[in-house]
Amino acid sequence: MGLTLTSTGHGAANSAVAAKLRAGDLSVALAGNPNVGKSTVFNALTGLHQHTGNWPGKTVATAQGLCTRDGRTYLLTDLPGCYSLLAHSAEEEVARDFLCFSDADAAIVVCDSACLERNLNLVLQTLEITGRTVVCVNLMDEARRRGVTVDLSRLSRLLGVPVVPAAARQGQGLEELLRTVDRQAREPRGGSAPVTYPAAVEEALALLEPVVAEACGPLVPARWAALRLLDTDASLLSSLDRALGFSLAASPPVAAALEQARDHLARQGIASPPDAVAAALVRRAEEIAAQCVTVEETAAVRRERRLDRILTSRWAGIPLMLLLLAGVFWLTISGANVPSQLLSAAFARLGELLNQGLVHLGAPEAVQSLLMDGVFLVLSWVVSVMLPPMAIFFPLFTLLEDLGYLPRVAFNLDHAFQRCQACGKQALTMAMGFGCNAAGVVGCRIIDSPRERLMALLTNSFVPCNGRFPTLVTLLVLLLPAAELSGALLPALGLTALVLLGVGMTMAVSWLLSRTVLRGVSSSFTLELPPYRLPQVGKVLVRSVLDRTLFVLGRAAAVAAPAGAVLWLLAHWAPGGIPVLAWLSGWLDPLGHFLGLDGSILLAFALGFPANEIVLPILLMLYTSSGTLAEVGSAAALWPVLEAQGWTPVTVVCFLLFCLFHWPCSTTLLTIRREAGSLRWTLLALALPTAAGMVLCALTANLARLF
Repeated sequence: MGLTLTSTGHGAANSAVAAKLRAGDLSVALAGNPNVGKSTVFNALTGLHQHTGNWPGKTVATAQGLCTRDGRTYLLTDLPGCYSLLAHSAEEEVARDFLCFSDADAAIVVCDSACLERNLNLVLQTLEITGRTVVCVNLMDEARRRGVTVDLSRLSRLLGVPVVPAAARQGQGLEELLRTVDRQAREPRGGSAPVTYPAAVEEALALLEPVVAEACGPLVPARWAALRLLDTDASLLSSLDRALGFSLAASPPVAAALEQARDHLARQGIASPPDAVAAALVRRAEEIAAQCVTVEETAAVRRERRLDRILTSRWAGIPLMLLLLAGVFWLTISGANVPSQLLSAAFARLGELLNQGLVHLGAPEAVQSLLMDGVFLVLSWVVSVMLPPMAIFFPLFTLLEDLGYLPRVAFNLDHAFQRCQACGKQALTMAMGFGCNAAGVVGCRIIDSPRERLMALLTNSFVPCNGRFPTLVTLLVLLLPAAELSGALLPALGLTALVLLGVGMTMAVSWLLSRTVLRGVSSSFTLELPPYRLPQVGKVLVRSVLDRTLFVLGRAAAVAAPAGAVLWLLAHWAPGGIPVLAWLSGWLDPLGHFLGLDGSILLAFALGFPANEIVLPILLMLYTSSGTLAEVGSAAALWPVLEAQGWTPVTVVCFLLFCLFHWPCSTTLLTIRREAGSLRWTLLALALPTAAGMVLCALTANLARLF
C-alpha cells in the first residue's frame, strides 16, 4: 500500500493535536457506528492494533495514529462509535465535539455495507457539519456473503460526497480511501444541506440562520448551529459556547431571532423540534437506502438465523452459555499448570543469580532478605501464578468477541438484568471481570445511563477474576475428593458453580441498589447482534497478550513489589518478641472464628489486598511462621498443614465463599475511584462484596455448628 506506519499514544484528541502537524499534513477524523469496522480501518492504516472487538460500543475514548503516503502525513483520530451526533451518551458527545470543533481537515465516516440505512443517519449529520467528508462503505465482502448489493455511484450522487468501498480486514480499498481523502480535503469546509426538514422547521431556520451566520462567522456552519439552537441540547450548546468563546444563544440578535423562530414553530404545531429533526434524518436515510441497496437473502444469512434461534432461545441459550463458560474454565485451568510451573522454576533460578549478585556486592543480610524474600518472591509469585491463566483466558475471551458471541450473551441475560433495573450491557462488563475486575470496571463505560453505569461499577467485583481462580481451584480440589483424579474437569465445574453464585449475587445486589441509593427508571438501549465472523486468530493472540494480559499484569506487578516489602517487614518486626503478623492474627481470631475461618485467614486476605494471587501463600507463611511466602504445592501436601490448624470441610466452604466475596484488589479499587470520580462510591464498592462474604460465611459456619 506504500504506507509508512507510525503510532502515537492514546488520549483525547482536539484541535491542539492537529496544530502539531507540519504544513501540508492532514488531520482526519474517523467516525462511524459501533461495529462497522472503524477501528479495523484505523489499525490497517496506522498499525496501532487498536482493540476491535465484535460487539457494539467498544471504543470509549479516542485513539490517534499517523500514516504517511506519497510524502504526506495523515493524523487519524479514531472516535468512539456512535449512532448519532444528537448525543445520548458520553461516547457520542466525544465524537460529536471532535467533528464539530476540532477543525479537522477531513472526516471519514465508516459504514457497514450490510446495514447501510442505519449508518446513513450519522453520515447525513456529519455532512451538515463539513463537506470535507468521505464515506467508506466497509465490509463489502460480508455484504456479498449476505446478498447485499450497494449502488455506490448512486449513493455518491445522492450524498454529494465521494463513496469508497472497502474490506478493511483484507486491506482492500484503503489506498483509494486515502487518495480520496486527499482530494476531498481541498473542498470548501462548510457543511451541506443533505436533508430537507418539514416546512415549518425550514421556515424557522430561514429566520435564524442569517443572524447565526453573522454572529459565528466561519467558525461553525450557520445552518448546523441554527439547528442545534432549535434542538436545545444543553450539552452541545455548552460545547458550542466554549468553541466560539461566547454564548451564542445569549447574543441579543440571536436570542431575538431564536425566540421568533420558536414562536413560528409553536404556531405551526411543532411542539418538539428535536423530534421533527430526528424524524427527517431517519426518513432521508430510508429514502437513500431504498434507492441504493438491494438485498437477496443467501444461505449464509439463513444459517446465521438458525444459529441465533438456538443461541438466543429461552431454553437452549443459557445452558449453552454455561457449557461454554465451563469449557473456557477447563481450558484455562488445565492449560495453565505446566507454564506456571516452568515460570516458577525460572524465577527460582533467577532468584539464585540475583542473590549471588547481592552477596557479591556485599549487601547486608537484612537487605538481601528484604529484596529476595520480600519484593522478588512476591513479584515472582504473582507473575508465575497470574500470567499463564490470563494468557489463556484473555485470548479465549477475545475469540468470543471476534466471533460475535458476546452480544448474544448480553441478549440472553438482558431480561434478568432489566428485572433488577440494571442494564443488559452489564452482562458484557461482568464477563470482562472474569479476566480482570479492573478491566470490567473500565468496560462499564459502554453503559450510557450514569445510574446503571455506577451500578455495574459497584457490583463488578462479585464475579471472580482470574487472580482468584488458582486459590478457588486449589480449595475446590480439597473439598471434592475425586477432583484431583478428574484433572481439570471437576474443578472447572465447581468454578462454574461459584461463578453462577457470583452472577446471582451481582443481580441481587443490583436489585437492592436500584431500590435504595441508586433509585431511578431503567433506560432502554439498542443491542445490535453483529454477524458471525471468523476470528483472526493471529491478531487475537497479539492483541489479547499486549492489550490485556501484559497491561493487567503490569498493574498487578506494580503493587505486588511494594507489597512484598511490607510483608517482609511485618513478618520480621517483632516488638516485645512477638512478630506483628502473629499479633494481628491473634487480634482477628474472634471475628475469624465467628465467620468459620480464623485470624490468619482474615489477615492473609487483608495482606493480599494488592493482588489476590498471594493470599494462599501468605496464609501458609503465617501457619508455618517461616517469614517468607511458602510454595502451595499439591492439594495432598497442603491438606495436612491446614488440618493441623483446625481446618474442616466447613472451613474450606467458608474460605471459598470469602474468596469469592471480599473487598476488591487495590488495582480494581483505584480503577473504580478513577471511573466513579468519588471516594464515597469507591468505599461502597469495597463494602458491598465484603458484607456479602461475611454474611454468607457467618450463616454457613453457624448453621453447621447448629446441625
